[in-house]
Amino acid sequence: MKKRTPPTPGEVRSYLQDRRNWGRWGEKGGAGAINLITPQKRLEALKLAKSGRVVSLSKVLPVDPSPQNPRPVQHYMKKHGAKVGQGSSLDYVGIFPHGFSVTHIDALCHVWDSDGMWDGRDPDKEITFDGARYGSVDAWSDGIITRGVLLDVPKHRGEPYVTLDSPVHGWELEDILKEEGVSVGAGDAVIVFSGVNAFIADHPDAWSEGSDVPGLHASCLPFIRDHDVSVLGWDMADANPNDSGISMPMHGVLYSYGVGLLDNARLEPLSEVCSSEGRYEFLLMITPLVLVGGTGSPVNPIAMF
Repeated sequence: MKKRTPPTPGEVRSYLQDRRNWGRWGEKGGAGAINLITPQKRLEALKLAKSGRVVSLSKVLPVDPSPQNPRPVQHYMKKHGAKVGQGSSLDYVGIFPHGFSVTHIDALCHVWDSDGMWDGRDPDKEITFDGARYGSVDAWSDGIITRGVLLDVPKHRGEPYVTLDSPVHGWELEDILKEEGVSVGAGDAVIVFSGVNAFIADHPDAWSEGSDVPGLHASCLPFIRDHDVSVLGWDMADANPNDSGISMPMHGVLYSYGVGLLDNARLEPLSEVCSSEGRYEFLLMITPLVLVGGTGSPVNPIAMF
C-alpha cells in the first residue's frame, strides 16, 4: 500500500525536481505532455462516444465584478441600424483568463520556479512583452482531443465539497479510480471534481485570489506523473495554505511535467452525467484559441459520452 501520510517539503521538492520531463520530447517539447496524445490515442478516445450525449465543462464568462471576479470579462455590444431592410449587431470581448473566474487552460509558460520554466528554459529570455517564445498556448492550436476521466471527490467522501482542513490527497485519487472502476493511462486527461460551487455557497467570502482555499495537496503530484497524464483539470486548485514550502505546488505540473492545467472548470453537470451514464470515462475535447505566445486561453471543454 502506498504511503498515506503527507509528504515532507523535501519529498515535494523531489517530486518536482527528480521526475522532470525536461527534454523528453525533443524538438516537440513546446507542447509538453500533449505529445502523449497520439493519433491512436485520439481514435481510442473517439470510441467512448456511444450515446452522443454532450456536456460543457465551462463556466459562463463572468462580466459582473465580485470578490471571486476582480477582473471581469468586458463584453460590449454595438447595433447598426437597418439598411435596405437589414440590421446587425457586433460584440467586443476582453478577457483576462487567469484567476478564479474564467474557465481556461494554462500554457506551460504560465509559471516557473527558481530552476527555470518548462524544459529548463530561462523565463528572462523566453517571456517577452510580445508573448512567450516557448511553451505557449499556440503549441496546442490543433486542439486537445483525448480520453477524459472524472474523479468525483464529493461522491467518494459522501460530502458536498472539499474543505480547508481536508485537502485532496494522491492516495485518495487512487482510491477513487478503484471505486469508479476506471484506470488512467498515458495521454489521458484527469478531471478532479471537488465541489467548489457548493463550497462558495456556504462560504461566499472565502473564494478569492490570495485567500485560504481548499483543493489538491502536493501529494497528488506523483499520481499525475506516475500515470503520464496529459491534462489536469479541476474546479478547485492548489490547496492554500499548504505545508510544502512551495507556492502553488500542483501548478508545478506545468513546469516540471509539461502537463496542461484546465482551470476553473464547471464540473457539477459532468458529475451528474457520469453518474447517470454509469461511467466516468469520456471523449474530451479542449480547443484553445490560436493565440501566438499566449500564457493560456479561455476554453469551452466538451465531454461526449
